[in-house]
Amino acid sequence: MRHLAANALTILIVLGIALAGVIAWGVNQYRAEGPLTEPTEISIPRGTSLPRAAEILAEAGAISDPRIFRLGARYSEMQSRIQAGEFEIPAGSSMESVLICLVNQSTCRRVVYQITVVEGSTSWQVVEQLKAMETLTGEIDEIPPEGSLAPETYQANRGDTRAEMIQRMRDAQDAILAEAWENRVEGLPISSPDEALILASIIEKETAVAEERRRVASVFINRLNRGMRLQTDPTVIYGITEGKGVLGRGLTRSELNKRTDWNTYQIDGLPPTPIANPGKAAIEAAVNPLETRDLYFVADGTGGHAFAETLVQHTRNVQRWRRIEAERKQSQ
Repeated sequence: MRHLAANALTILIVLGIALAGVIAWGVNQYRAEGPLTEPTEISIPRGTSLPRAAEILAEAGAISDPRIFRLGARYSEMQSRIQAGEFEIPAGSSMESVLICLVNQSTCRRVVYQITVVEGSTSWQVVEQLKAMETLTGEIDEIPPEGSLAPETYQANRGDTRAEMIQRMRDAQDAILAEAWENRVEGLPISSPDEALILASIIEKETAVAEERRRVASVFINRLNRGMRLQTDPTVIYGITEGKGVLGRGLTRSELNKRTDWNTYQIDGLPPTPIANPGKAAIEAAVNPLETRDLYFVADGTGGHAFAETLVQHTRNVQRWRRIEAERKQSQ
């Protein structure tokens, strides 16, 4: 019996030494320099399990043994913290370094994509932009309300959904509008944030000159206060296209005379909806216009506008602009 017990103890000791050797070998493999000879981009889709993530990394040549990688993740209790996204794994990264990269993205470069929503884009145009981004997933069930998307540059990861991007844009616009409305000046002839957004969209489409926005806003505010129609071409264009594409030509007299819900030559006050997605500056201009007596403006040939308080002044400005247009046509 003593002999058998001694043999059993010897076997256990040998097995223990062998196990320790295997563990030491595994740890060494886990921490050793990896097989990548150059930086490599790896995409981990949303909802990927640890075993599948290990397979993706092995298939890309980023790790040498998916089993050791999985064991390392579980032992370090990081398996549930792996992030989805697209990562650039540095050359020679160990399995430990790769795991840390997927968990704490500050340790390696994360590949991100950008989409820029330009001020004055319509919601239909933004949806078309998102549809064209192959890195995004999912469908957009309906075009968001006009004016509800904040123009700015957004970052997206491969696999992000288009619906998520739309919601981010809507949340951003809601925050901008709420802050602007909270800080509005007193005595405005608009009674709600929705009306401020409509006015801001018209301001956005009328001028691309930052310094002019508040003065353009003052013209429309003055007209609303006097009960004058806004008579702004961009609203006529929106009534024709409804935001789906670009008109690409000048307006005809018949179009100016045709009544639509948005044609401010034919309707009183503001149109029923915004005509584009205004940026923060346009929204702020709508609720904090300059104090002027201006009632008119027309292009001045420099990219900006000539403003006028009276119809006589405005008529002279219009004549000057028409001469500039005629001279440009002759020189072409």
